Amino acid sequence: MNRIGFIVTSLLVAVALLSSMLFVVDQRQFGVVYAFGQIKDVITTPGLNFKLPPPFQNVSYLDKRLLTLDSVDTESMLTAEKQRVVIDWFVRWRISDPSQYIRNVGLDEAAGASRLNSVVRSAFQEEVNRFTVRELLSVKREQIMADVKREVLEVVKGAKPWGVDIVDVRITRADYVEAITESVYRRMEAERKRVANELRSTGAAEGEKIRADADRQREVIVANAYRDAQKVKGEGDAQAAALYAEAFGRDPAFAQFYRSLEAYKSSFNKKSDVMVVDPNGIEFFRAFRNGGNAAPAPAAPHR
Repeated sequence: MNRIGFIVTSLLVAVALLSSMLFVVDQRQFGVVYAFGQIKDVITTPGLNFKLPPPFQNVSYLDKRLLTLDSVDTESMLTAEKQRVVIDWFVRWRISDPSQYIRNVGLDEAAGASRLNSVVRSAFQEEVNRFTVRELLSVKREQIMADVKREVLEVVKGAKPWGVDIVDVRITRADYVEAITESVYRRMEAERKRVANELRSTGAAEGEKIRADADRQREVIVANAYRDAQKVKGEGDAQAAALYAEAFGRDPAFAQFYRSLEAYKSSFNKKSDVMVVDPNGIEFFRAFRNGGNAAPAPAAPHR
């Protein structure tokens, strides 16, 4: 029984010892083997590897992929015309030499990102100080990014190389600080309101001009229509007068009678009209007195 326990214990110790001696390096990583705190070997190819068990040797890993560092602070920078702006940027970088990186930067990617952030910000501050806001936003933007990349490379490739490569440096946003931005927005708003009011005034003036022209055209059309109507009416009245004259000329007595009827119709056009007169003494009622004959009665013979 004791022999079996010894064998099992020995096997477990052997497995534990073997597992501490084996390690796998992923294709996305560097494997760094330490021996008493000193770099013993750097594994750059993926696969299964061997080392001495702790504490004789230990292994750590560094990311060999392309890394992205984004700006995290919002502290403003001064341009050439002393305007305060906020720059957002990012840097693409990777670890190229794990040994140099560990000796001169740190044991993990966070250490490199922290130091690189300070270097990139200082480079941006130096470059932004040389240009105006307009140049920063348009004509000199590419030049600024290229100059910042060059300055950062000079630092990381200097007397104590960091063991990293700077692939790209980009500006994602360049804007005024919040106080200036609010002022700019207010000026933009005032300008837009001024343009809107100007357009409204121009539109109102054009509207009044169109309405005045329409009123003038309406007056001209109404006047022309009234003129033509009066002309037609005059021609009709002339024709009617000619017809009346021709008809009345044939029978003067009928003409006198017709005129009397028209006069009566005009005088008694309402049921409420009342006239208190003596019809026997007024020439107006001759047609009534003569039984419908408006002509004067013949004089009585003298006796």
